[in-house]
Amino acid sequence: MKIAIGSDHAGFELKEYLKNYLLSKNLEVIDKGTYSAESVDYPDFGHAVACAVKKQEVDFGIVICGSGNGINMSVNKHKGIRGALCWTPEIARLAKQHNNANIIALPGRFVNKDTAVQIVEAYLTAQFEGGRHQRRIEKIDGEGECE
Repeated sequence: MKIAIGSDHAGFELKEYLKNYLLSKNLEVIDKGTYSAESVDYPDFGHAVACAVKKQEVDFGIVICGSGNGINMSVNKHKGIRGALCWTPEIARLAKQHNNANIIALPGRFVNKDTAVQIVEAYLTAQFEGGRHQRRIEKIDGEGECE
């Protein structure tokens, strides 16, 4: 399994921790930055992870910023990307089971390292359930019809 991971400065420490955790499990990790705790703009790293997922260079992505919101909004600008903000293992499990999320976003300032590992593990071990959920996710990439 190949995973892209990226963060801004607020998520840098947690990104490094999760990267090392995933490597210890013999998973391939592509680090899309940032590479220090120096202040940076989260969209740059969210877009890099989303592009790797969209181009199928990796199986899925993990992104981290302070709240998780900004970087998650950035990844979701890409058609075909289904980023889910995950702050508990159950949310991560459901993001995969019901939404077939291909990127999970973590709030680096609001989850500790142990919880972050549990979130990633819940996502990794979950399976997309298909069925009625497939019909629903097919509607996500709509053209945004507004009346």
